[in-house]
Amino acid sequence: MKKIKKYLSIAVLAAISLFACNPLQLDEIDDPNNPSVASVSNNASREQIQFLLTGLESRHRGYVTNISQAWNTFGREIWYLNGSDPRFQTDWLGQNGRTPDNAYFGFGVTGGGSWAFPYQAIKQADVLIEASLSASTLSDADRRAVAGFGKTIKGFQFMIPANWVYQNGIRVDVADPLNPGGFVSYEDALDFIKTVLDDGDQDLTAAGAGDFPFRLTRGFDGFNTNAALKQVNRAITARLNAYRKDWQGVLTALDASFMDLSGNLNAGPAHPYGAAPDIFNPLFYVRDAVVTTMIVVHPSMLEDATPNDQRVANKFYERTAPPVTVSTDAGTLVGTHQDNRWASNTASIPFIRNEELILLKAEAHANLGQTTDAVAAINIIRNAAGIGNYTGATSQDALIDEILYQRRYSLWAEPWGHRWIDARRYDKLNEIPTSFDGGAIFPQFPHPQAELNWDSYIGN
Repeated sequence: MKKIKKYLSIAVLAAISLFACNPLQLDEIDDPNNPSVASVSNNASREQIQFLLTGLESRHRGYVTNISQAWNTFGREIWYLNGSDPRFQTDWLGQNGRTPDNAYFGFGVTGGGSWAFPYQAIKQADVLIEASLSASTLSDADRRAVAGFGKTIKGFQFMIPANWVYQNGIRVDVADPLNPGGFVSYEDALDFIKTVLDDGDQDLTAAGAGDFPFRLTRGFDGFNTNAALKQVNRAITARLNAYRKDWQGVLTALDASFMDLSGNLNAGPAHPYGAAPDIFNPLFYVRDAVVTTMIVVHPSMLEDATPNDQRVANKFYERTAPPVTVSTDAGTLVGTHQDNRWASNTASIPFIRNEELILLKAEAHANLGQTTDAVAAINIIRNAAGIGNYTGATSQDALIDEILYQRRYSLWAEPWGHRWIDARRYDKLNEIPTSFDGGAIFPQFPHPQAELNWDSYIGN
């Protein structure tokens, strides 16, 4: 590595000598569409703050495509059948003994959404917060509102790489991208994320009542006041606290969130999509499209479904066209049902919903031994699905099994990989079926090789 650095230095010096007096060398021109960090870090205008906010919302959805395809494949909620590249089947499903290493297929695909894109969003949030603090055009309340929003998104994004590499740990000190801190454990990362979200909650409280001082996209319709954004912050915190196994903390966060036991289960903030120059909903597929690349419903979801479950009827569309079929050296996979959740290619995709919050409430009560409250929350979900009240055993283990089952269908294929994470949280990865594809279940992923190369470079 030291030799590489030496040769690199010589090459750089040669290039400087060659071009130092080159009359053909163009002067550096600032890109007005991509201003430098320095230009917004010193007394940014309100317009610049607005650009940074909108940019953060855009980066906030960067994970959706890859995680929806990959993590939901790992948990066997779906298959992402791809007729152009068999590795989406063979490698992601762990067929023929394939296991992930630091150069695992998907670090350009899976790794972008699971690692690089979240950290880009985190950096965008940091730039936004820094810019708002020095902006003389903002009141103190405005600064706190912007900081609270930025920290809320930042906390959400940190949870993505943390759950991807799990016990391998993530970097949380990334203020200086050229000299980041070391990896911390999964547990320490979750505790750090809790402080980020709590700080954001305090900022939004200090911002006071009233509307958020800048424009948010339609994904935050109904959540564009400081008070409503606090509720979003607490909803995300409830999810985090479940991973931390802080069950009373889950309930406390839920009480301050937008959870509504009698409300619309789909209520919640979302990632918006649209026509050019925006991007289309990446999970939308035309019904019965004759294609060889598509997200399809995993056969176990059909096999394990409760009769007359409305979630199955609403979310899974049985193709009348030929099934989506892909063959590899590991066998043939056939998708008979496709995703039916999205009305159009401009439909928004929620990133946390009331239905999940009610299920988190059930889970927290079950883990605290509060059986009556757990069953009551379960019944809200079951009755909304048209399958009636829960009549099974009420031991803690039985209730957790029931809750995890309901989460499979209520949160199916959402851009988070809930089932994969849920099975790992309860040491039930061996219950995820592999008989349909002959593959394996991965508990976690290694750090991308480029990440390790950077540490090696800095250390030499």
